[in-house]
Amino acid sequence: MREPASARGERGNGTVTATALVAVALILASAVLLWTAATHASMRAAAAADLAALAAADTARGLRAGDPCEIARSVSAANEAELEHCAVEDGGTSVRVTVSVPVTFVALEVKLHAATARARAGAPPLDQR
Repeated sequence: MREPASARGERGNGTVTATALVAVALILASAVLLWTAATHASMRAAAAADLAALAAADTARGLRAGDPCEIARSVSAANEAELEHCAVEDGGTSVRVTVSVPVTFVALEVKLHAATARARAGAPPLDQR
């Protein structure tokens, strides 16, 4: 018995369909991994900025010896972040810092972008006292 004409044209499409499904699954998995890496880098940057600002503010207020921005730089480096900006404000009562953490796609060992975070520590601004 012969196959219908419509079934003869469908031979071999299972391989193409399976390949397409695998490609779509890999693209979706890569997108999820990239999103996870970006979220992780953002959280690390926020934590590093908070810690650097707190340490620098303590130094600016005289609670520990040293230069506030150098302390912020060392705390950032200890948290695998890079200090981009540091400013002592309000006559040495507060410090603002900006740090960045690279977004790394571990599967390919590629640095794609940098997540940045800002933090301020010290006395509240004058308009909020």
